[in-house]
Amino acid sequence: MPLSAYVQSTIFLALAALALFGSAGTLAIPQFWLYLAILAGMTVASLAILDPDLIRERMRPGGRRPPLSLQLAGLVPVAHWTVAGLDCGRWHWSDTVPVSLQAIGFIAVVAGLALFFWAISVNRFFSSVARIQTDRGQHVVDVGPYALVRHPGYAAALLFIIGSGLALGSWLAAALLIVLSVPMLLRRAVHEDRMLQAELAGYRDYADRVRWRLIPGFW
Repeated sequence: MPLSAYVQSTIFLALAALALFGSAGTLAIPQFWLYLAILAGMTVASLAILDPDLIRERMRPGGRRPPLSLQLAGLVPVAHWTVAGLDCGRWHWSDTVPVSLQAIGFIAVVAGLALFFWAISVNRFFSSVARIQTDRGQHVVDVGPYALVRHPGYAAALLFIIGSGLALGSWLAAALLIVLSVPMLLRRAVHEDRMLQAELAGYRDYADRVRWRLIPGFW
């Protein structure tokens, strides 16, 4: 496992904690601790189990730095966490999410992360950018969640996006993440699917077998 993967993972978790608790001005917000524990558990499992070659590809797709658009997209969760902290810890604009909905939010977050981990663990070509990986011998993957939908990673992200703000207890943070992330996610899913159908051998036949992109029976 590359050392940089451990460094980046540590920075990611520290940044999440700083955005949440720093903006809140207090450590006494239980749902924030639970949220961070879930993120930390997923991060540790990924470092322990995933193919190191895949992790290198996700960190430096094609051996290059991630594009600026992807780096800027990483600011969206930071803004989401910061708004949640300000809302729940300081200004209380919309921190009225019922405990029952917070629980549903946590279920969605865990389900999204679990689905993401399942998808990435069976697909060694799960890059951080949409590209045909001829350098890594890319081929169609149709096992695991890919037997149900063509883009389970995006379905997982959608679950996480919907659940995150609710789990943190902030309506405003929930709305911010959904508005900023969902259109971008759907646009990328459509673009990637078109690219794969045009350029990856066997993908058109796979798309005929597995009809749905993200949600079985819907889209």
